[in-house]
Amino acid sequence: MSTSTNSRISLKHCFVYCVAVVFFIPLSISLSAQELNCTVQVLAPQIQGTTEKRIFESLKGSIYEFMNNTHWTKDNFSASERITVSILINITDELAIDQFKGSIQIQTNRPAYKSSYNSTILNYSDNDFQFNYIEAQPMDFIETTFTNNLTSVLAYYAYIAIAMDYDTFSLNGGTPYYQKAQQIVNNAQNAAEHGWKSFESTSQKNRYWLVENALNPAFAPLRECLYKYHRLGIDLMYNDAATGRTNIYESLLLVQKVYQEKPASFNLQLFFSAKADELVNLFSGAFSDEKGKVVPLLSSIDPPDANKYAKISQSR
Repeated sequence: MSTSTNSRISLKHCFVYCVAVVFFIPLSISLSAQELNCTVQVLAPQIQGTTEKRIFESLKGSIYEFMNNTHWTKDNFSASERITVSILINITDELAIDQFKGSIQIQTNRPAYKSSYNSTILNYSDNDFQFNYIEAQPMDFIETTFTNNLTSVLAYYAYIAIAMDYDTFSLNGGTPYYQKAQQIVNNAQNAAEHGWKSFESTSQKNRYWLVENALNPAFAPLRECLYKYHRLGIDLMYNDAATGRTNIYESLLLVQKVYQEKPASFNLQLFFSAKADELVNLFSGAFSDEKGKVVPLLSSIDPPDANKYAKISQSR
């Protein structure tokens, strides 16, 4: 097991202990669990047939089993350590009897140390989602081969969720799982469905670019930010809120480096999609000098949310 993996697991053990120590329950004999604690919703408001509704219920159950019962890493997780993921699939079109089109939204959260608070790591809606599915279809996935778009997309986001979570516990701890996600992208280069190829998005915003950027050295400061923001910031808030906020501010200076080189990049947008509201909440209770530094910084590196950040200055 790698050092980064050990760091992630040992820290999560500590998190669980701090929450569970008040209860005298013999948890040590519980079996290890898979990595993800994934909830699934499947919506199809524009498709009304009884047969389709039954298929979508079957799809929901199949995805739930696939995400939660697959071993995505070689690490052992307790049930309380599993990574919280939610999937919302919105089916908009039935292209054929077993072919559907829509979007898939992925949200992942990470617990804060000694707290019931969960920090959002990823919140993204992928609109390039087309797949085939028949009722009770087995969910087959082979890591080295593209078998079908449904399981490839699901496995891709499973690895992205794990990679981003591991990055928050140790510096670059998620690299092996970004690499697995990139392998899925490589396997899908001949797929008929969209979302896998660099040229399919002129704005460089799809599954190809998400993982390509994550492994690009130009985005290394953003991944360093994920670690410092959470491990040295969010996790300190329970004990020393001022120091935690200072470390979060310093982590944002790393984001500024990426912004200066890649101002419109997909991964930056994903970061602020997950963090903008949280940053407003974190710094609304800060000292006036902290607000005076963080508001112009955030407004400069995340212009679309500048109005949100102005609320920090207005808070008391």
